[in-house]
Amino acid sequence: MKRSTIIAIAVAIAAAVSSQSRAASELQPQLQQAFTVQVSGEGRDMVLIPGLGSSGAVWDETVAHYSKRYRCHVLTLAGFAGTPAIPGDLLQQAEQGISQYIEQQHLDHPVIVGHSLGGFLALRLAEDHPAQVGRLVVVDALPALGATSIPDATPAQLQAVAAQVRDNMEKNDAAQTDAAIRKTAAGMVTAPKNIETVVAWAKASDRHAVSGAMYDILATDLRPELPQIKAPTLVLGTWVAFKEYAPKAAITATFERQYAGLSGVKIEMAETARHFIMYDDPTWMFQRMDAFLQ
Repeated sequence: MKRSTIIAIAVAIAAAVSSQSRAASELQPQLQQAFTVQVSGEGRDMVLIPGLGSSGAVWDETVAHYSKRYRCHVLTLAGFAGTPAIPGDLLQQAEQGISQYIEQQHLDHPVIVGHSLGGFLALRLAEDHPAQVGRLVVVDALPALGATSIPDATPAQLQAVAAQVRDNMEKNDAAQTDAAIRKTAAGMVTAPKNIETVVAWAKASDRHAVSGAMYDILATDLRPELPQIKAPTLVLGTWVAFKEYAPKAAITATFERQYAGLSGVKIEMAETARHFIMYDDPTWMFQRMDAFLQ
């Protein structure tokens, strides 16, 4: 595939509130601000992280499926879907905050589930804090999104691409931003009502929080540290939204190359779902997750 096409695919894959729980209020103030948390259910602990610009409500059906077996801790990151934005590096603060949340709430090797940006953040958490993570479920995310077109890209090359994307996002006026949000959402999810939900979350998100997080995802390469992850990992990928650009085999190969450094990783590709697998084919997702978590 051409570099410009894959960059467009990469950006589309990654792009896409409720009151804080008592658990969230016990965090240190500077880290508490990086996300809000809703806790429900009983059993082992599961932390669920949504994607770029998404509310934790994206996991509602997932929580309904697992809340009888798991205590679900659902995050919404600062600046996304109407939550207040914070200054500084959002993803770094969110990672630190999640690690501290796990420690302070005495979560025993929780399952970490992340979608898109949330999957990237889950990988980074598992690399930097391997002793805290039990099992890892990554929903349609790559460890080096910016390197899909240049597998051996240097840090400088990744940063250049990321800066261009961020700057373009910052330059768009309101009408251009709204049009881009709607076009991107239409490629990420199938049902019209779900498209409208994703669009509403994105429009309610802080532009600087979104563009800054987008920069971090594209500029960062987590592949060298993948061997540090000790948690069994399931990766659920998608390809049908991009079939006009590349066949399933090519996109599957991209996932396999990017995760080559993670020993024992299990990669499965959805046949019909777009980026928001939890909306497009929850049955397929739950079947894979259930088998993996057992």
